[in-house]
Amino acid sequence: MRSDHHPVTLLLLLLVSWNPNGVSAVGVNWGLDSSNPLPPSKVVNELLLPNGVTRVKLPDADPGVLQSLSGSGIGVIVGIRNDMLRNLSQSKKAAASWVHDNVTRYFSDNGAGSGVRIDYIAVGDEPFLLSYGQQYQPYVINAATNIGIALKAAKLSDRIKLIIPCSSDVYQTNSSRPSKAQFRPDLNTTMVDLLSFLSNHSSPFVLNMNLFSSFQHNKNLSLDFHLFQLTSKPLTDGHSKYDNYFDLSIDSLVSSLSKAGFSGMEIMVGKVGWPTDGALNATSANAQIFMQGLFDHLKAKAGSPLRPKRPPTEIYLFTLLDENQFIITTGNFERHYGIFTFDGQAKYNMDLGQGSRPLNNVHEVNYLDQKWCVVNNNKDLSNVTASVSQACASADCSSLSPGGSCAGIGWPVNVSYAFNNYFQANGQSQEGCDFNGLGLITTVDPSVGDCRFVIGLRTSGSNSYYQRSAVLQRVVSLFAFAFLVYV
Repeated sequence: MRSDHHPVTLLLLLLVSWNPNGVSAVGVNWGLDSSNPLPPSKVVNELLLPNGVTRVKLPDADPGVLQSLSGSGIGVIVGIRNDMLRNLSQSKKAAASWVHDNVTRYFSDNGAGSGVRIDYIAVGDEPFLLSYGQQYQPYVINAATNIGIALKAAKLSDRIKLIIPCSSDVYQTNSSRPSKAQFRPDLNTTMVDLLSFLSNHSSPFVLNMNLFSSFQHNKNLSLDFHLFQLTSKPLTDGHSKYDNYFDLSIDSLVSSLSKAGFSGMEIMVGKVGWPTDGALNATSANAQIFMQGLFDHLKAKAGSPLRPKRPPTEIYLFTLLDENQFIITTGNFERHYGIFTFDGQAKYNMDLGQGSRPLNNVHEVNYLDQKWCVVNNNKDLSNVTASVSQACASADCSSLSPGGSCAGIGWPVNVSYAFNNYFQANGQSQEGCDFNGLGLITTVDPSVGDCRFVIGLRTSGSNSYYQRSAVLQRVVSLFAFAFLVYV
């Protein structure tokens, strides 16, 4: 079923040009982990530019995406994926080559003409995540140093800043009190090196927030507290009072920075958002409330209790589009943070109080044919579990998760959902709806209520990262979705 959303009012996304008088500049993450990506030119020309986006954060230096941003004037953060850190840390030549291939050839001071306005290079993405252990930690600072040397050789070191996005688990506290927060003991030496590097390069500390995951694991803090909706009994920490988790997170970092001797370091928020599917309370309605609350908070210019009138320098919403190949180790909701659906249609309305104009969606989407794959109820389904595991090992079944939009459709409709997602991800090929003879291609839309059976997009060519990502997803998804078959 194709999306048929009505035009919606202006989102937080549209106020990305903010930065007067201590107000944070707001941009958006543009992720690439999708089996059916929209053409980058459509994203730029129909989502970013018409909606007034002036800043984007990219996970890597995808050539097609960078080419599409050329001449747009949009400020860009170009990411370096974690799996590249070791090589870049050990070879100045590799770093110089990366800068030449992914920065110099695209760079423009202001993004005018044929150039891209690259403002930052993000070295790694949450490389100090606790679950990673020592996998990337030893290589981060050297990799950033070598990239910095390469930028200087290219005469770009005074124009492009280096940042290292960190998750909120780099600091810890035994309570919900920011004053008790400090960087993890296992990061003591690394964090001193990181903060010294950032300070020497006049770069901000980049904090990626996962507020939804925090809400799931911290039962002492309410949903209203996370959605900027707390109206009574704020959390008290000494003389500081907190009525939202955003400020609590910022001040936990502020306290950690102060204890490490870097109290004045600026803060950038690299990711913040709310998912719309894949878990209980992950809904479009809550995402709308969260975005409105965040935006109202930013408009107030209040900062946080430990940094009054001094909000983060920049904030990047997570994320522009749903990504059905995003890693789901944190939770199935990770694939549903998009302000827009995978096919470029806005999910929810938002009244910003400054008048309204339609939020531009992608038009003339190049969908595949009106065909779906469903389970053939006339067949023996006693062994269908193996087929569902096959489908969910590479396709996205996250909406079947408890609390998800398709959690209540029951058996065997949930089997059809899994079959169809695999079928669409494989370009509606005949083989993609085989499943040992249990699949059946239909032209009747099997969508049920809010559970949408998607139709994929036509894509020209393949993306090598999508192919690499799919291999890992087979392992992760097989474990995550095996239990869903008979729910």
